[in-house]
Amino acid sequence: MDDIFVARLMSSGIYTVSPDTLVEDAAHVMLDNEIGSVVVVDETNALQGILTSTDFVKIVAEQKPKDQTSVSKYMSTDVETATAQEPIQDAADRMIECGFHHLPVVDETEGVIGMISTTDLTAYVSKVESPTPA
Repeated sequence: MDDIFVARLMSSGIYTVSPDTLVEDAAHVMLDNEIGSVVVVDETNALQGILTSTDFVKIVAEQKPKDQTSVSKYMSTDVETATAQEPIQDAADRMIECGFHHLPVVDETEGVIGMISTTDLTAYVSKVESPTPA
């Protein structure tokens, strides 16, 4: 997998929200699009954080009223990222080491350009690897 790069597997149709988006609105984006995270960006598309379905466990448990809570309160800001030209093995290793399921893919000039997830990696491996005999 050393010759496979993040750009080949990443999802480029990502969904973004701003830091002041209400968590309820972010949840609707995730539910409507059947995705596990939204990337939080500023007006220049620069990465500010990530909000995942895991974060919603904490939101539900802690926040009242929920419909007045902005994404910035719960998003992770120390976000691990990948570049499109990074070997997929490096991205996968970092995801395992850090326990992450999503890595935003960033470009120095364009900001956030995609997302690589454990689902993307699993789909790739299932096409490359032969199934083990039953």
